[in-house]
Amino acid sequence: MTSPLAQPHVALLDYGAGNLRSAQRALEHVGAQVTITQDAAVAVEADGLVVPGVGAYDACMRGLRAVNGPRIVGQRLAGGRPVLGICVGLQVMFERGVEHGVTTQGLGEWPGVVEKLDADVLPHMGWNTVEIADGSEMFAGLDPQTRFYFVHSYGVRDWTLPADEFIAAPRVSWAQHDRSRFVAAVENGPLWATQFHPEKSGEAGLELMRNWCRTLG
Repeated sequence: MTSPLAQPHVALLDYGAGNLRSAQRALEHVGAQVTITQDAAVAVEADGLVVPGVGAYDACMRGLRAVNGPRIVGQRLAGGRPVLGICVGLQVMFERGVEHGVTTQGLGEWPGVVEKLDADVLPHMGWNTVEIADGSEMFAGLDPQTRFYFVHSYGVRDWTLPADEFIAAPRVSWAQHDRSRFVAAVENGPLWATQFHPEKSGEAGLELMRNWCRTLG
């Protein structure tokens, strides 16, 4: 665990669409100093920024725009400063989301479309394993059969990265629900994101957050 003298400062972006207290408790448990904030300066200058997300893609994007979220995330990533997206916080990193026939532009950090999962039972809710990317830092120290907690009806399905889109290809981890294989997590330089909720995933989720906090120093 990070020592109290070396606590990373993590800003938890409050834009009205996240499970803030659970994420705060989990981050504090692994040694971070956490500030829940809408202040752009605090969010940009913190050692790490967490973008949570619960609910509809369009509502989350409206909330993010209201607190200058696109600019905050863009500034941080342009400077190589770590960002962690959780659940819809992963989804909004993609180009766009389609829900109930409505297309909403996302932050566009990655190409791809968030769409409804192809499954007889939705939401996909509960514990599921993840097909962990080779060389993953996010899942370091975790057994490949570790289960994480998901709750969502939409995701990025069968994502194929354009060969010339990235200098170094992101590490992409996957999960399966019914007929849908979907993106469960992405590690792309300073930008990490998970479709599942690490803050609700017990000791495994805490270890993942600990791994992220180690990148903040």
